[in-house]
Amino acid sequence: MIIAIDGYSSCGKSTLAKDLAAELNYTYLDSGAMYRAVTLYFQDNNVKLDDSQQVSEALAKISIRFEQQSNRTILNDIDVESEIRSPNVTDLVSPVSAISAVRIKMVDQQRSLGQEGNIVMDGRDIGTVVFPNAKLKVFLTASDEIRMDRRWQEMQRKGYEISKEEVLKSLKSRDHIDSNREDSPLRQAKDAVLLDNSNLKRNEQKEMILALVKLRNQT
Repeated sequence: MIIAIDGYSSCGKSTLAKDLAAELNYTYLDSGAMYRAVTLYFQDNNVKLDDSQQVSEALAKISIRFEQQSNRTILNDIDVESEIRSPNVTDLVSPVSAISAVRIKMVDQQRSLGQEGNIVMDGRDIGTVVFPNAKLKVFLTASDEIRMDRRWQEMQRKGYEISKEEVLKSLKSRDHIDSNREDSPLRQAKDAVLLDNSNLKRNEQKEMILALVKLRNQT
């Protein structure tokens, strides 16, 4: 089975995907980390987003893989898990993800990584573009206030000084870019299960999706 989890920023997609993968003994693939790794490379190498030649040349030099045991992102053989979670990368990842050449390369890599099946992948176009035939698709959402608080607390734990107002502004900007980009915008797949986890505990949402997995496996 392939489980596709899509949704807006800070809805807890990665948390749910990791929990499901651990429970089912599936492989977890973080598509967002791949776009963050590309963004980090572009930043470090001063790639101009509006220069198609620079973008193309940079993409040819990027290799991304995951250390499954530790859920670490490896960019060109370097562990960049901490760096790709910084506010600087967060603020730029949506514009980078909107570039068609970037999406084409990442989707190709994601499909390649998922060929063996039994995976959980989260992102924004997994159920609509990457794996449109996934046996289970979930579209995760939460209120703006809940998402803001979750991201703010995450930034505080990591030592970043940022106000809740700045967090909300960043979330709104990412929502707009992700939903309005020309290439594979954020959409709920027609056959996806909508889950609002604003008032759900972590274990509650996991159990709800595990019940759906059981139903899908019976059909």
